Amino acid sequence: MRFAYVPGVMPGKWIRRWEERMPDVPLHSFMSDGAAQLSVLRDGSADLSFVRLPVDQEGLHVIPLYEEQPAVVAPKGHEITVFEDVDLADLSEENFLDIAEMGGPEMALQVVASGAGLVIMPMPMARHFNVKDTVVRRLHGAEGTRIALAWPTDATDDVIEEFIGVVRGRTANSSRQPSAKQDKPKKAPKPDRRGTGSSSGGAKKVAQRYAPNPDKGRGRGSRKKGKR
Repeated sequence: MRFAYVPGVMPGKWIRRWEERMPDVPLHSFMSDGAAQLSVLRDGSADLSFVRLPVDQEGLHVIPLYEEQPAVVAPKGHEITVFEDVDLADLSEENFLDIAEMGGPEMALQVVASGAGLVIMPMPMARHFNVKDTVVRRLHGAEGTRIALAWPTDATDDVIEEFIGVVRGRTANSSRQPSAKQDKPKKAPKPDRRGTGSSSGGAKKVAQRYAPNPDKGRGRGSRKKGKR
């Protein structure tokens, strides 16, 4: 099975879980970004893709997974270097660059390193590229981004369902995991305790016991009459 992921996603833990549970199904992963995060699903290059929302969800199943911490990236030596956290309101005088216009996140960070401006991006993405001569700080007051798992609506099968369960943290014994669904063994019929019967194949009859009759063997009127 093949899956793609955008920069900043760390798929290692899911790969390890998959290899433990499904060693007979090879798992191949590769990175994609920008428009490619969906095109890999459209052209069949990947069975699933970890995407950064928002995306066009037409023809796709999309499961939001987690929210990313926003960050601001500035050139080395910028005044935000002395802070661990920065408020967006305090950066109102700064020149912010558009990542798409810069040709993508890596190229945008190169421009930031030159001192041309700042960019806002998810913290995991900034740490992934880690461009020299830049500083990254947590940013408050900016809208966060979300990572989701997407796959074509007409491509769901047991293997994909298994991977979804791994990503969502289901245990190997979860009843929702296809690999855990096994046919329950049929119970053996209870043995016939009445015996095997005679040679003719009939069942042996068991004599029924009755409570002893206290009056048996006594003559009529043998009981003493008494007053009630």
